Amino acid sequence: MAAEQAQIGLHRIYLKDLSFESPMAPELFRGEFRPEIKVDVSVHNKSLENSLYEVTLEITATGMQSGKKAFVVEVEQGGIFQIQGISGDQLNHALRVFCPNVLFPYARQAVDSAMSQGSLPSLMLPPFNFDALARG
Repeated sequence: MAAEQAQIGLHRIYLKDLSFESPMAPELFRGEFRPEIKVDVSVHNKSLENSLYEVTLEITATGMQSGKKAFVVEVEQGGIFQIQGISGDQLNHALRVFCPNVLFPYARQAVDSAMSQGSLPSLMLPPFNFDALARG
């Protein structure tokens, strides 16, 4: 019997949650916008059935202006992946590194869209090193 070939397939990408707050509005728009920005990223996964897994990428971007919270954007970008023929460390790597890399552009777009709708400049989040996050 031949060994099962490693395969990763994408079944669906979806936005699980999106939150935007701008507690300083409208005062925020009256002066120069130069916030200190902190971005937190986390990845979660769970087995669904057979070889299907849900992977969720969570991004929280917080902007502080003059010691006050200017904005908070929280995004949970989800994906359903079918992963076959790998296990152990390789499966963990696929769930914590490969899959979040697939989800990241969609999450970045959701962050940028929320900022735009809040009448704030785009954050243009740079690519993220999920390998370093997985090593923890």
